[in-house]
Amino acid sequence: MSSIRFEVSPSAKYSSSLHGSGCSSTAKLIDGSLWVGPAPSKRHQHIAFLLAMGLDAAAERSGLLVLQDVNLRLAGGRILQPDIVVADTDDLGTTVEAAEAKLVVEVVSPSNAGTDRLLMPQLYAAAGIAWYLRVEQPDDSVELHLHRLVDDRYAPAEVVGHGQALTSDEPFPFAIEVASLLRRRPRD
Repeated sequence: MSSIRFEVSPSAKYSSSLHGSGCSSTAKLIDGSLWVGPAPSKRHQHIAFLLAMGLDAAAERSGLLVLQDVNLRLAGGRILQPDIVVADTDDLGTTVEAAEAKLVVEVVSPSNAGTDRLLMPQLYAAAGIAWYLRVEQPDDSVELHLHRLVDDRYAPAEVVGHGQALTSDEPFPFAIEVASLLRRRPRD
């Protein structure tokens, strides 16, 4: 993935910096620098949508809200847009605070795999977000890698692949069949 870095004053508002750039793609504000990248692939977006839908009822039963592409404020100078955030928050405004986030989900983009696998989990862990779910897309399939925060880093809690389900009682009770994330619209 190509990235363009804009230097942004730490006192600048994220929304005005992003919207003022004329950008309609993804953006991250990390330590005062605006990182802009292309929109995720259609497959990436579809997997994230299906996963959000699969988590929604279980999250709602626990009093949580599932949000896609919301601003997640980790600390001063750090605002990210994970694919999915499950949070103890309301549906007003544009930003979820890290303390409200119970689970953060990233669908790994082949063009941005290093950032998704290495940098994003470090930033989420530093913000104290207890659970992180990484979605991999190997060989036309899907793998779910659930991680729990232990001390200051994520430790693997469970990994499931094709034909399996990810079932967990934390951070809220949920079950996701991997097959449910592989539905595709037939082409004419």
